[in-house]
Amino acid sequence: MTPASAVINNAHELEGTPLIRVKPYDKFERIAQDKRRGKTSRVERKPADKEWIEAFCRAADPYNAALVRFMFETAARIDQAVSLEPDDLRPHENKVRVKAQKGHPESWITVSPQMMDELLSLPPKRPKNRKTGKLMKARVFGYGSSTGYNTRWKTICQRAGIPYLSAHPAGRHGFFTELVVRQGVDPVTAAKAGRWSDPFTAFYGCEGPPSGQ
Repeated sequence: MTPASAVINNAHELEGTPLIRVKPYDKFERIAQDKRRGKTSRVERKPADKEWIEAFCRAADPYNAALVRFMFETAARIDQAVSLEPDDLRPHENKVRVKAQKGHPESWITVSPQMMDELLSLPPKRPKNRKTGKLMKARVFGYGSSTGYNTRWKTICQRAGIPYLSAHPAGRHGFFTELVVRQGVDPVTAAKAGRWSDPFTAFYGCEGPPSGQ
């Protein structure tokens, strides 16, 4: 139902189609639906911690190590991260431009000097468009789409002996959990730092509160 609602809302905003309200399942309806299909719809996603990040990076190539560190440090979404181009970096200010996404405008975010040095050390790559076969503009991490990292990450996690985490729990969810649970930052401040609309969205945007809450 969530993807259906997203498609309907997006079509309404872009094309002016009728706005259709999709009523979500309540708790009991969701449980009944899970029983019918034999699958749990809300599985708790374990976020990354520093130990997972370090183990991943030890087994990863420089591009994927920098990618996961960048998302864990900034709460950038995978599409924002892989879309970075060399012109999106301001080394003298330690600023990175992330594109607009999910109601938030394009913005310049601050990274640590170490993170900036790591980004600058990566020779930009021109990925190939899978549909057209043509080379795209140079990108910092070398990926042409927000799903291109998956296979490589599974191999890295297997090599590192750690459970596979996709980009969201490894980066954005890990960022929030690191600040709130492990560093004791209040949820309002953490949500603002990660560019969430509000703390509630940050807590429950991953289908459940961060571990330890």
